[in-house]
Amino acid sequence: MGIKKSRFIRVKCPDCENTQPIFDHPSTVVKCLVCGRTLVEPTGGEGRIKAEIVEILE
Repeated sequence: MGIKKSRFIRVKCPDCENTQPIFDHPSTVVKCLVCGRTLVEPTGGEGRIKAEIVEILE
C-alpha cells in the first residue's frame, strides 16, 4: 500500500457554489468562506471531502 501525496485541491460548495482551494489532508474542519458549510473533515490522513472536487492544484 503506497502513501498518498498530500495536495491542494479546488472544491465547489454544494450549497452556494463558491469555489475555494483546500488542503486534502486537513488537521481541522474546513468550512466554506461564504456560507459556512463544512467542506472537508479531518480523519487523521486524507480528509473526508463533502464538496465537489473541481481541480487538483499543482
